Amino acid sequence: MKFKRFLAFGIPLLIALLIFYPYKQVIAFSFEDQGELIAYFPLKKEKEFKIEYTHSIHLTDVLESYRLSEKQIEQIELAYHDFAVGMPSNAEGEEVFEEKDGTYFIKNMKRNFTHIDLRVGQVKANHRLIYDEKTYTLADFIEPGTWVRISSERISLWEQLKGVKISG
Repeated sequence: MKFKRFLAFGIPLLIALLIFYPYKQVIAFSFEDQGELIAYFPLKKEKEFKIEYTHSIHLTDVLESYRLSEKQIEQIELAYHDFAVGMPSNAEGEEVFEEKDGTYFIKNMKRNFTHIDLRVGQVKANHRLIYDEKTYTLADFIEPGTWVRISSERISLWEQLKGVKISG
């Protein structure tokens, strides 16, 4: 009798748990501020990633480096080629400003965010995710012009099936 009850309730419960339990850490790209998963990038051991884009005004590449924790995104470095509009001219606090071969760096950054809002570029920005030395163009996975919220999340098998996996 107990075994039949287990089969009737335990097995479906176990299956539901396997499907809906958020176990996989990802870089999540959600639609605006609504939380609807659009795309995700599964993490291996490496917890650092970069976002590279072409600045809309001075048309040079900007490289932002991040490190993920369970619920935070920490910006750790910024690299750029021009002091034009929107780019910092110096480091703040304990950050370090360096110039090397025409590239400006702000290092030792410890800026924490729960999420990063980004509008995927339609024309010049060409936003790219760089992870484990591989580059993925976001417009290949997310409609250009879409406002996305980037966050560190754990997702379930069900969410993986609903979202678009960003991979090479």
